[in-house]
Amino acid sequence: MTSWQSGRTGGTISSPGSAPSTSRQTPGRYNEDMEQLIARMHQMLIEEIDADSISAMPVDERRSLVEQAAETLLRREMPSVGGITRDQIVSRIVDEVVGLGPIDALLRDPSISEVMVNAPDEVFFEREGLLYLSDVSFRDDVHIYRVIERIIAPIGRRVDESSPMVDARLPDGSRVNVVIPPVAPKSPTITIRKFRADKLTMDDLVNAGSLEQEMVEFLKACVKLRLNILISGGTGTGKTTFLNALSASIPDIERIVTIEDPVEVKLQQPHVVSLEARPANIDGKGEVSQRDLLRNTLRMRPDRIIIGEVRGPEAFDMLNAMNTGHEGSLSTVHSNSPRDALARIENMVLMANLDLPDRAIREQMASALHLLIQLARFPDGVRRVTHITECTGMEGEIITLQDLFMFQQTGVSEEGKIIGRIAPTGIRPAFAERFESAGIKLSEGLFLPGMSTAR
Repeated sequence: MTSWQSGRTGGTISSPGSAPSTSRQTPGRYNEDMEQLIARMHQMLIEEIDADSISAMPVDERRSLVEQAAETLLRREMPSVGGITRDQIVSRIVDEVVGLGPIDALLRDPSISEVMVNAPDEVFFEREGLLYLSDVSFRDDVHIYRVIERIIAPIGRRVDESSPMVDARLPDGSRVNVVIPPVAPKSPTITIRKFRADKLTMDDLVNAGSLEQEMVEFLKACVKLRLNILISGGTGTGKTTFLNALSASIPDIERIVTIEDPVEVKLQQPHVVSLEARPANIDGKGEVSQRDLLRNTLRMRPDRIIIGEVRGPEAFDMLNAMNTGHEGSLSTVHSNSPRDALARIENMVLMANLDLPDRAIREQMASALHLLIQLARFPDGVRRVTHITECTGMEGEIITLQDLFMFQQTGVSEEGKIIGRIAPTGIRPAFAERFESAGIKLSEGLFLPGMSTAR
């Protein structure tokens, strides 16, 4: 199975939970007449309605009003159009007026996790870990620019030749990245990672095949034991989702401060303070970095600090906080293995320009980090835990690691699904005695090989 599938399915999106076609098909032709009609109706509609008066309305009320106006306009201008075609045209016109144009239907589909606009006629989406080419299209680059403006205008951001890249967030929390020419020579691009309204639990991740139930028991115990945990993985491997699920084990009595850029972590505890980094304004002033926020957090009496993703010199302050009484911290990092995660953190600390020797940095890391969880997205689209690794200390100049659990692939099914399990390696963690001291009981033989069954 390929990592993306053709067979455009955007304008006629299958119902949530249905299995999308994976056969390669000839992309549907771009219906220029229909698009020209929608563009003309859209222009007429915005000339007839008071944009200022509806902009202050709640989203649902605004959409309903525009839908009624569009239906009235279409009956007047195109009385011969009816049935499903009329409904489709009205929906598209409403999307143009109050939504994000052609991609609004994709964003409303709960089974779709990401939408990617590469060019006017190249709109992809992700469903269940796989990429598909949709049948929705923009008329041209100008059409894409109009949607970009609708995304960034409410938050006071700008994008132009002098600032061709921008990160933004939709009102529902979805994360948006925009790149325009000349940096993206072919076409302006939009990438939207949708915000999940529901909160996945560790049991949900077990049902999805991400890890085994025995590992859930162990990880929940590690959170309660206040171990510092770093979740590592590549782009789109589910690091933030896993962090959200894992954080549910934090006791409700603790004060948690989250630091993110942008806000994505959704905690369920009652005492949470969320802080978000801010980029510089058009004058190059007003930036608030994650490092600034982390330094301020230490004055806010946190029981736990959660950094959505460590990506720069704030890594040094994070390690310092972990080593000075703020245990139980959680964070994520982009890397392809537990060892690579340590190398990434070390490089980030060097970005702080503190002129520390390598050994001092590694000693700080070895004492601060207790557990590393590695995630990967497999060819079948499933995001799985591949390593649960303990950081045990230093040997000479090297930080020592030992894998407690590892994913073992045993085959591939006829449907292309990876067969395997994450199983104990037989190594008992050095902090195992701390569970008993804290009154946490784990299953007998949890660390013995053969505990988990293959999926």
